Amino acid sequence: MSEDAIRGKMIRWTFTDGPMANKTFEHTFDKGGTVTWRMLDEKGQGKPSKEKETEKDKETKYEAVIVGQNVQAISYLGSSGYTLTVILDFQTNKLVAFASNEKDLTVQRGTFETSDNVHTGTRKRELGKASHPH
Repeated sequence: MSEDAIRGKMIRWTFTDGPMANKTFEHTFDKGGTVTWRMLDEKGQGKPSKEKETEKDKETKYEAVIVGQNVQAISYLGSSGYTLTVILDFQTNKLVAFASNEKDLTVQRGTFETSDNVHTGTRKRELGKASHPH
């Protein structure tokens, strides 16, 4: 696994427990280090949200590090005040996520799939094979 296992890719994850159980989110990690995400509805559609770092309209940078063989951690601070940290296991396509702010901390689990061919504005995406509970 390279240091840039997510850079330039779209990752779609579905939570199987926690406050976001049975919800699917699509995150695009662009090559410049910013993240765009959207919650998908039953039809696989949703409005994209590009996270902002400050009121000065800077785009949020994500951080990604290799934790171990086939395991990577991703983290970013959302405009809602929550920090989302997700641990991805690329061998099993399972994830564990931590969402936290100054008052709350939640842990959620789920599955994910990735795309190597992400193009901004393109609706059709080739997704890798992974089991999804929906």
